[in-house]
Amino acid sequence: MNFPELIHGKLIKRYKRFLADIILDDGQEITAHVPNTGAMTSCIEENCSVWVSFHDNPKRKLKYTLELTQMNKQLICTNTGVANKIAIEAVKNKHIKELLGFKNIKPEQKYGQNSRIDILLSNDEDEKKCYVEVKSVSLRIEDELAFPDSVTERGTKHLEELMNIVQEGHRAVMLYVIQRTDDAKFRIANEIDPKYYETFKKAIKNGVEILVYQSDINLESISIQKNHNFKI
Repeated sequence: MNFPELIHGKLIKRYKRFLADIILDDGQEITAHVPNTGAMTSCIEENCSVWVSFHDNPKRKLKYTLELTQMNKQLICTNTGVANKIAIEAVKNKHIKELLGFKNIKPEQKYGQNSRIDILLSNDEDEKKCYVEVKSVSLRIEDELAFPDSVTERGTKHLEELMNIVQEGHRAVMLYVIQRTDDAKFRIANEIDPKYYETFKKAIKNGVEILVYQSDINLESISIQKNHNFKI
């Protein structure tokens, strides 16, 4: 996926979760939308380098969107919505070997109790479907990458619903997309959300497939590139 033209600046502060004050290289001070509901621990700090996109849409209150940050020379895509886009792109381009062999690729399909699955894969002649939930990974704890970065009741609910999908005779996949360039192992952050961790282990025992894929990130594009090691 190609980024829109990115503009460099320095972070002044992030606040109210979805807002960030930034000073651009030309000296202009702006407020950007932050498309990330998480704590963004290890992803952002005062005076760190950031890149924003500009959107000249009269319906938008904020014209800028925070797309990338840089911490310890590592690029991080903090726009969590990007994970779904590059996951769908990777499936279509056959870059995820575990998800090959499907004719139909549909995003954002209703399932479970008032939920939407990120990707629904199917074949016309086969009733068995493959449900894929996508999570964006941006947290680093010491020398490991981890998910989640805050307590996520919604994430736990998704794991539970994926277990129900397996019981109904379909495939259910949790795909963690690492949206930073660090070369580090991945794990579930049990110290942040013990309930999610226990549900994650239960999901594996009940047939939910776990995939972890690394992104390649530069200032022009981001894409899913390779399978990533993880530990429980």
